[in-house]
Amino acid sequence: MKIFFHLILTFIIVNGLSTSAYADEMSTVRSDRDFAETMNTLQNAITQRGYTVSKVQRVDVGLEAKGYKTDKYRVVFYGKANEIATLVKNYPQLIPFLPLSVAIFAEGNQTILTTIRPRSFETLFPDAALQTTFDLWDRDLINILDEVRSSH
Repeated sequence: MKIFFHLILTFIIVNGLSTSAYADEMSTVRSDRDFAETMNTLQNAITQRGYTVSKVQRVDVGLEAKGYKTDKYRVVFYGKANEIATLVKNYPQLIPFLPLSVAIFAEGNQTILTTIRPRSFETLFPDAALQTTFDLWDRDLINILDEVRSSH
């Protein structure tokens, strides 16, 4: 949990200092479906695009232990094991950003998903060899989020 929030904070600070920061570096989607249905749709959409859900981390327990009142709150980590292994070997500076993740939490009668857009990594890692990977991840993520948003 600390790593995820540290990652987001670092990313926001780095991009906040950048003059080329984009307003759409994060994506947020609301679903009218309950948390369990939305979580199931999210995980199915991820696996249908060839990724593996590597971990689902509960965040609500840690927040409640600190005295915060929260409903269901998880972070879903996903990726392609071989791709991540190759990237980590060739670009160890990517380690804090992998695997990719989506935060999902209940808010009243809605479920909200939020994530950092992979294409925003381009400002941190301008290596041309990575751009195709970031673009592919971004297109897949948008399709995943669109599927969650449009599912009924």
